[in-house]
Amino acid sequence: MRNIIGKAPFVFLLMPVVAAIVINDLMPGFISVFLFATTAIILMGISFFVPAAHAYRLRWLFGAGVMALIFSITTLRYNQEKQQAEFNFPNGNALYQGYVTDIPQEKPKSIQCNIALNVPNKKKVIVYFQKTDKSSSLVPGDVVIFRVQMQPFKNFGNPDDFDYARLMRNRGFAASGYVPENQWMKTEILNRTPYVISQQIRLKALEFYKSFGLENDEYAFITALTIGYKEFLPQEMEEAFRASGTSHVLSVSGLHVGIIYLVITSMLFFLKGSKRKNILKQIIIILSLWAYAFITGLSVAVIRAAIMLSIFCVGNMFNRKGFSYNTVAIAAFFILLSRPFGLFEIGFQMSFMAVMAILFFQPKINRLYMPQNKVPATLWSLFTLSLAAQAGVFPLVLYYFGTFPTYFFITNLLIVPLTNLIVYAVIPVAVFSAAGSIGFAVFDFPAMLCQWLFDKICRFTLSVVYFFETLPAAQIKDQYLTFWGMILVFLLVISFFMRFENKKFAPIFIFLSAAFGLFSLQTIESIRPKPLQLVVFNRPSASEIAYVHGRQKTMFSNSGNTIIPHPTKRIVKISSNIFENKVSKQPFVSDYLILSEDNSFSMYTLKNHFVTREVILDSSLSRSASKRLMRQCRELGIKVHDIAESGAFIVNF
Repeated sequence: MRNIIGKAPFVFLLMPVVAAIVINDLMPGFISVFLFATTAIILMGISFFVPAAHAYRLRWLFGAGVMALIFSITTLRYNQEKQQAEFNFPNGNALYQGYVTDIPQEKPKSIQCNIALNVPNKKKVIVYFQKTDKSSSLVPGDVVIFRVQMQPFKNFGNPDDFDYARLMRNRGFAASGYVPENQWMKTEILNRTPYVISQQIRLKALEFYKSFGLENDEYAFITALTIGYKEFLPQEMEEAFRASGTSHVLSVSGLHVGIIYLVITSMLFFLKGSKRKNILKQIIIILSLWAYAFITGLSVAVIRAAIMLSIFCVGNMFNRKGFSYNTVAIAAFFILLSRPFGLFEIGFQMSFMAVMAILFFQPKINRLYMPQNKVPATLWSLFTLSLAAQAGVFPLVLYYFGTFPTYFFITNLLIVPLTNLIVYAVIPVAVFSAAGSIGFAVFDFPAMLCQWLFDKICRFTLSVVYFFETLPAAQIKDQYLTFWGMILVFLLVISFFMRFENKKFAPIFIFLSAAFGLFSLQTIESIRPKPLQLVVFNRPSASEIAYVHGRQKTMFSNSGNTIIPHPTKRIVKISSNIFENKVSKQPFVSDYLILSEDNSFSMYTLKNHFVTREVILDSSLSRSASKRLMRQCRELGIKVHDIAESGAFIVNF
């Protein structure tokens, strides 16, 4: 431990940051900022008055004070960020003013805009403007005035859903709302914060790629690959990259920033020989890295990589080479201090875990085989890099997604060099296209040739990804880990690789203990009874009913008016209103009556045909129809459950 702190002091400083975020999340309001800050000041103050004879023995006082101070600062930042994401808006319609922070996203009937409010409070909200030519013209920085009733983020309440409300909180959003065409206006004011400028530059990059005349798939791929804009990616493409184990190339991160670093370094080959030239070279590289971060929208992954490479460049200025755990810890330290909720984002966790795994595992794997020739050495380095990164993230992948790509070691050997080539190819395409656009006709042919080659490389890369997706057993599915199962898998992987260089018994003991613990957890999970349930899911504007057993789901696909089989309950589902002007000799008695799809239902009519304990309003009904039916049920004294408002409805067997 002492050796780690000595070589990587920021690992030591990162501990109270992570601890403060986790404890505040698990026990809200439990931590007193004032108490910890006071304790920090007292401990550090005492350390300055310790007699010299006891200074070494009591040296921990200052370190404890520093950790307590960082803990209190992180808690303060956590509370501030939590307050920013809290819902405290008027109940009815209210007037708001704010500016568009990100590139607006086109939805089927609206334009989604992330808005930073100026009036009446300083919060971030998501606003859906009715789709018109006016709303389609919005760009980052536009200041808008609108009237809307804000709604808190709510989960759908389905048993298979993630925590959407928590996700929005972690991203800093407090509410959302829909604004009709006549309830808003754009002002002449344009906001120019650094983040908005980065989004405006990103929008220009999207327009630049649009001029290439690429097909939709190639355009979506290249915008995701080079500037991290994933809104155009079709779902099948994302799934193909996930199944092939190469989804990381679609998220601009350390890989892409590393390529930019290599490109800029190669272009500045002439700046060498003297210390002054070296310093100038490193400054230019740092500025270029942060310029790229601006183009990609200042995403967390790119900021992390830019911080790390900037530290690396500063080290090069003073002839201190190499990455280290301290470099990673510095990046995490400042990112989490500025955005504490970032710790809970899957991208943040996987990004940092991949880098830590490369630093820890790759040197150990490299020592197993040392090729002498350049080509085998390059291939071996790519393989070990991919293997180390996957070893670090696959427990997280199983925990969050329950899937794992089986051909990742092959696909990464192919896709990573191809994506490198694509990023390299963007530079001549951009240069020749820009030169041609300002009147240098001699560059038109080279620009067209480069764009043609660019398109072919993109097509070939996508074809490789789709090919591996279609191979048998391309992906392990539905193998979710519990939290403690994930921890045990991490211990298994770490102890396995530790054995390569540590021949003592400790790694074997840790490995066997973790394996036994994992086996015990899996055994308990397998024998634990899982109830069979009938679930009416909350799917916006859709009807979905299924039998659920654990993580297995069997859809109930009968349409129309039908009885849903259940051993002890009478469950009736009706989706067609055939009861108007009809007479029933005797009402049908049921436990649950599910109303679906047809907005013309009336409980005043249905009560003559059905006697039911509870009415279930499917999420396929319109909101106006659901509200009308709920009011009628209350008037008739019938219990009612609105799926869209109260979440999924579950009946146990």
